[in-house]
Amino acid sequence: MKEQLYTIPLNDAVNADDECPFCFIERSVEQDLLDFVLGSGSSYMEADIREMTDKAGFCRQHFQKMFDYGNTLGNAWILKTHYQKVIGEMKEEFARFKPAKTSLKDKLRKAVDANPIAAWIGKKESTCYICDHFADTYARYMDTFFYLWNQDSAFRQKIQEGKGFCLHHFGDLCQAADSKLSNSAKEDFYSVMFPLMERNMGRLSEDVAWMVEKFDYRNKDADWKNSRDAIQRGMQKLKGGYPADGPYAMSK
Repeated sequence: MKEQLYTIPLNDAVNADDECPFCFIERSVEQDLLDFVLGSGSSYMEADIREMTDKAGFCRQHFQKMFDYGNTLGNAWILKTHYQKVIGEMKEEFARFKPAKTSLKDKLRKAVDANPIAAWIGKKESTCYICDHFADTYARYMDTFFYLWNQDSAFRQKIQEGKGFCLHHFGDLCQAADSKLSNSAKEDFYSVMFPLMERNMGRLSEDVAWMVEKFDYRNKDADWKNSRDAIQRGMQKLKGGYPADGPYAMSK
């Protein structure tokens, strides 16, 4: 099947021979978004971009990654106008706030209405400019995966012969399969995926087990086999991501 522009990143991820192609994509997309928000293109200086970042804000995890990225001026610009928006909203919330009147019966039944200030803060914490953009991109890659799975026999073969997926992204694949595949196609999909996951989870388990054995003095001269990086790959396979990665920093 001829490769299309929108299929290239997913094919690249599969060809990378990673423990999970969707982890590979997740890291790549997140780094691209950090570059967009804080990189040399100076998108943070654009009023329309900062209007969007002011509205969505950033989650704790991505604030940490933005700090690690290293653009002090960019982070300061983003925080400057975001603070102005948050303080404006906060004053409005405070102005219309009235403490809830609750009875002892309500407290015993734990039937107290949601505190409006807590609800406002909860809403602020439910959005993140980077998370939200990644979610949209990730959904398109999930669509592309099933398109290639159905249309490209070479892609399907690479998946069948590959290292499978981390459990986190495999769960997403299974959830998506329910709506993206016909009933007969689901049978075929799971007949491939279940043995693939069992085989590769077993492979990681063996790598970790051999690393433990290597600490036995009797095995000090034995071959490490595939266990030298078993810890980070084992962690990735269970939860996703790249535990051994350092901070992603701005190019100098």
